[in-house]
Amino acid sequence: MDNCMLVKKPSLHLAGISYSGPYSSFPDEVIRLRDEFLARKHELGSYSKSTALYCPYYGNEVFATYWVCYEVGQLEQTPPDMVQFTIPGHSYAMISCTTQRFGEGYERLMAWMKETGLKKVEQAVGIEVYHFDEHLEEELVEILIPVDQPD
Repeated sequence: MDNCMLVKKPSLHLAGISYSGPYSSFPDEVIRLRDEFLARKHELGSYSKSTALYCPYYGNEVFATYWVCYEVGQLEQTPPDMVQFTIPGHSYAMISCTTQRFGEGYERLMAWMKETGLKKVEQAVGIEVYHFDEHLEEELVEILIPVDQPD
């Protein structure tokens, strides 16, 4: 899992649903949120640009907000209880891993950021990108942490 790298991503226009709450209920709520969104993905119709799930998140020491979204074109009308928004382009520290090695992925990425002197941009959102492949036992995920590039 030594595949950490610095990547630059353009802005992303997303549509999806969110959960905000304490970390104690977070794992169960994230699974519920994902299942709810996938059951409603048809509501986005042909506006969806990808089959990957984009999951921006933002948190502090007590609680977090987590989104489950698709990248979309500009929607004229957003489905009920969904929101569309744009994340500006950023540089990100990135690692690819599987959902089974998710925790290790975050640990390795944070250690790599420290080794290379990259600092997290606190006011920007991190993003998890889930790629589904029915031929694989584990889901592939990219973990993206927004960073300031060193001078």
